[in-house]
Amino acid sequence: MLKEKISAFIEKIKVIEGVSACALVSRDGIIAGKFFDQDMNEPWFGALSATILASAESVGSIIRMKTMESVTIRTQDSYVIVMGAGENFLITAIVRDKTNADKVHREMQAVAKKIGEVM
Repeated sequence: MLKEKISAFIEKIKVIEGVSACALVSRDGIIAGKFFDQDMNEPWFGALSATILASAESVGSIIRMKTMESVTIRTQDSYVIVMGAGENFLITAIVRDKTNADKVHREMQAVAKKIGEVM
């Protein structure tokens, strides 16, 4: 049952326009589900994704910001979004199309909210 839920969430993320790779990661950095378009060190990617979001949340706490919901890492032709998805998970997506950044973020937020509700 859990495996099917995770697979369904990965499907919802990977069909977002521009997303070329994505993962559902536990808050301690373990990849629970994934879709990657390239070879990579998956355990390292999961651990770093969790570290990036935790670090951003710590910075937010230091400067008294509300909870950090996401972090975006931009390059010239793509970006990575790391977004909290409830207390136990986060989602990470590699996006190749920079023209729809706000739309991608909104669509990922909807999936993240659902993950937080059911997992």
